[in-house]
Amino acid sequence: MIILGLILLIVGFLIGFHILWTIGIILVVIGLILWLLGAAGHAVGGRRHYW
Repeated sequence: MIILGLILLIVGFLIGFHILWTIGIILVVIGLILWLLGAAGHAVGGRRHYW
């Protein structure tokens, strides 16, 4: 999710399509939150580890 968000950020910035840039930011933030919760040992979405 983080990688997809970064790709959307780059593509949105290069072609000037701001909705892709916004979606990319949202995906990066959600991906980081899920990654941090998984790294802290919390079950995310019924799974013990998120990756």
